[in-house]
Amino acid sequence: MSKPEGMTKSPRIKLKEKDTQRTVLDWLALNRIFHYRNNSGAMSGVHNGKQRFFRFGAKGSPDIVAVVRGQFVGIEVKGSDGRQSPDQKKFEEELTKSGGIYILARSLEVVIKGMP
Repeated sequence: MSKPEGMTKSPRIKLKEKDTQRTVLDWLALNRIFHYRNNSGAMSGVHNGKQRFFRFGAKGSPDIVAVVRGQFVGIEVKGSDGRQSPDQKKFEEELTKSGGIYILARSLEVVIKGMP
């Protein structure tokens, strides 16, 4: 079977990070795996009349934290084109050195395969 004229590549579906994250969170809940959404980042705002900068969560920490049979699992969710920041790469290195599991998830299938 030949490709239609003008088509040279298979179309690539671009996945959004928020959609993959929702799918992963739903799967974890469905399978009764202890987990939580781990928010981290920074923002500026006014506190006591002064402009301030606030940081929350550990720098580079994963989007989702789970514990599977006593094993710490950090799940960093990325969309099709998303890239890890240097802080995320450092967190991955430290976590895996400490015996934890780090999953860079672009799909639910990657999470399932990476689970202990």
